[in-house]
Amino acid sequence: MSDSFQKVSGYVRPQFKNQQKIEVTVAKILDKIRVHGDKAVDAISEKIDGRKARYIELKAFEDYELESGLKDAIQSAHRRIKKFCQFQMKDLKNEQYSDEMGDFGFVYQPIERIGAYIPGGQFPLISTALMTLTPAQVAGCPSRVACSPSDHPALLAAASLAGATQFLHLGGAQAIGALSYGFDQTQPVNLIVGPGNAFVNQAKAQVQHRTQIDTLAGPSELLIYANQVKNPEWLMYDALAQAEHDAHAISLVVSESDSLLDNLYNLLSSHDKGKDLLANNNIELLLAEDQQQAIDFINDYAPEHLMVCDESIKTALFKNYGSLFIGENSAVAFGDYCAGPNHTLPTAGAAKFSGGLSVHQFLKVLSTQKISETGRGVLANISSKLAAAEGLVYHQESADIRK
Repeated sequence: MSDSFQKVSGYVRPQFKNQQKIEVTVAKILDKIRVHGDKAVDAISEKIDGRKARYIELKAFEDYELESGLKDAIQSAHRRIKKFCQFQMKDLKNEQYSDEMGDFGFVYQPIERIGAYIPGGQFPLISTALMTLTPAQVAGCPSRVACSPSDHPALLAAASLAGATQFLHLGGAQAIGALSYGFDQTQPVNLIVGPGNAFVNQAKAQVQHRTQIDTLAGPSELLIYANQVKNPEWLMYDALAQAEHDAHAISLVVSESDSLLDNLYNLLSSHDKGKDLLANNNIELLLAEDQQQAIDFINDYAPEHLMVCDESIKTALFKNYGSLFIGENSAVAFGDYCAGPNHTLPTAGAAKFSGGLSVHQFLKVLSTQKISETGRGVLANISSKLAAAEGLVYHQESADIRK
């Protein structure tokens, strides 16, 4: 076998490191915020970032002085993301039915207060402002707090366009604590969405007993499944793009074609950044014995981004992924910025039980029931028998008194 790749059967997803130390550090931060409130948020922020938390008043998008090409790109991306969110919303209707027992139904209710964490340490993630706030905007959440360590004008402009009602200039685990417990003008939010570093991720894990979260985000992942392709260089750049997110990001290429893997290895080895990412195992080339082994591996791996460049395979065979990109035209970078579907996606195998951020996470489904006179007697009789079997005395009496 070639030294340029390994067998898919031998690959294991890397594990998170230093988790225990991060857990302890974050727990101390959150406990201080719980006990001391705003003073703790400011003290921690000053210690870590050299400044206190502050609110930035957002201007209208048109009032931000940005290069015209960038401004147009932000508007175009927002338009496409909003269009996809509206598409997700169009069939979500309050419904009700009636029978002899009464009237029964459900209603969709937007979550009242949401917090959108927008990373800004290494890069000001303009696209994340659009991706996290726009679904809340379309869902109709009344309070939408953007929270970021970055005050980059383009990020502020994107937050304004995507409907942020507040912008809190604050980052790290302390930002998650401020959103969950409340800070100054910000009441505790009901839902926190958005990616972040290991400390932000751990803070989300530790507040989810009191505040709903979208997902626990690990390092960015791309899995490309390809065999015969027209443009192998495109795939190289797709792998480079996802692997540049951070030091732990991973791009995998799975193929039954050793010639394709050799080709990609040669392309990457002759590219300065590609060579480094190969050496650090941020990009891995994996050979599958056959199509079924490739499918089984991919479904078990459950990648954040799955790119399929093989026209001979039915994409319905893939069951676990954050978002699916079909064909060589479908660059994952397009999905990261402006195609429409959300780029906030499950990582580390979480695609086995969850999907990407969508309008649906910003809505509650509330049931309603109005029992008729006929229903009162019939349901009382059923409930009484079940309550008696369970030994719940006052449940039984509550039913019996209505017979």
